Amino acid sequence: MSTDWNVRPIEPRDDAAVARIIRTVMPEFGADGPGFAIHDPEVDRMSAAYSRPGHAYFVLEHGGRVVGGGGIAPLAGNTAGVCELQKMYFLPEARGHGQGERLLRQCLAFAKEAGYSLCYLETLTGMDGAQKLYQRVGFERIPRSMGNTGHFSCDRFYTLRLQPTPGEG
Repeated sequence: MSTDWNVRPIEPRDDAAVARIIRTVMPEFGADGPGFAIHDPEVDRMSAAYSRPGHAYFVLEHGGRVVGGGGIAPLAGNTAGVCELQKMYFLPEARGHGQGERLLRQCLAFAKEAGYSLCYLETLTGMDGAQKLYQRVGFERIPRSMGNTGHFSCDRFYTLRLQPTPGEG
C-alpha cells in the first residue's frame, strides 16, 4: 500500500492540481476569506513560485494523482535564516496515512539543507490534525505571528529550531 504514495518536487504539470487542492481544502476549514493563503497570487503557478533559490514545494501523489503538497520559502519581512512552511494541504483521501508527516519531514530536510535555522508556520483554530502533526514533529506554539506574510486571519503560530544559532551548544 505504501508504494502507492510518492513525494516529489512540484513540476509545471502539477500547478492546476495543486491550485485545486488549495481551493478545495482551505474552505473546508473556513479559510477562504480575506487574509488567507487561498488568495495568494502564486496559487495558480506554484511550480514557478517555488523554483527560486531557498524555495521548494513538494507534492504527494497517490496512484499517480496529486492529492497534497507543501513547501518551504523564506519568511517574508524577516531576517535571514528563517523560513516558512507554506501551503501544506491534503485532500481528505490523503489524510491519516502518515503521508503528511512524510511530506513535512521532506520540507524540513530541504530547509536544513538550504541553511535555514528556524522554520515558522501559521495555521488556524480547527486545523487540529495539522497542529497535532506539527507538535509531534517538534514545532512549538508561539504567542504571535512573525514576518509579514499577509495572512492576518491565521490565529495559531509555531516555530521549529532547525539548527543551532551561532553561539548555541
